Amino acid sequence: VIHSQQFFSTASSGLSTFPEYVGVQMVDEVQIEYYDSNTQRIITKQDWVDQANEDKVPDYLERVTERRKGNQQVVKGNIGTLKKLFNQTGDVHIFQRMNGCEWDDEDGTTEGYEQHGYDGEDFLSLDLKTMTWVAPVHQALTTKHKWEGLRGQNQYLKNYYAKECVDWLKKYLAYGKSTLQRTERPRVSLLQRSPSSPVVCHATGFYPDRVVVFWRRDGQELHEQVDPGEVLPNHDGTFQVSVDLNLKAVPQEDWGRYECVVQLRGIEDISTPLDPALIRCNS
Repeated sequence: VIHSQQFFSTASSGLSTFPEYVGVQMVDEVQIEYYDSNTQRIITKQDWVDQANEDKVPDYLERVTERRKGNQQVVKGNIGTLKKLFNQTGDVHIFQRMNGCEWDDEDGTTEGYEQHGYDGEDFLSLDLKTMTWVAPVHQALTTKHKWEGLRGQNQYLKNYYAKECVDWLKKYLAYGKSTLQRTERPRVSLLQRSPSSPVVCHATGFYPDRVVVFWRRDGQELHEQVDPGEVLPNHDGTFQVSVDLNLKAVPQEDWGRYECVVQLRGIEDISTPLDPALIRCNS
């Protein structure tokens, strides 16, 4: 299984109703920390996070809060620099940074990444293999060359993504095992807006998010007539996903040959036959 630790930072200008800076930390798609420029304090989202942090770094909250405040000033300055590079003045502008690491608990391989975006477009990303910055737009070239000249900073980033980030990830996985490595069984429903609409196989309430949902006919997985959706988070920390089956090519007498299958590690496959009696329809 591949585990992940992710950091999302968002800085904005021109949005009076939104904090100028927001930072969120996730482990295996579960939010564990939140910080914004309005409160200027870290809010931990899981009980076990505080214990893991304090065991690894005494005075963790104080130290990291100061670091977040520093990040806040840096990215605020980044927006000012970017506005000049893109020859912009006022209006709303957004700077985003996404970084983190992954660890495969089966073969031990790790991977790190760092990406920066501006106003919804890629701006810079770090290639950890070559330790160079990739600039997809010409406005990023000046920053690319400047950052590639910071040898000490680049060595720190290389070590951080290869070791420190992964060590923290393993620490959180150990302390948060009951939350992060639990399995919650999905509830599966067949839904339909009208008799002529696709039948939606909807699975919800499951954890973790690594689920496979598909339609099959006569035991064979269907790749046509189906429209898979993406896995989305629920408010309670579980997930949901839907896969549509287009009925236009399915004669009524063949419905019994079709079923929706939900697969989640640790539980038996859940199969739901395409049966009119099981379909919840708006009409």
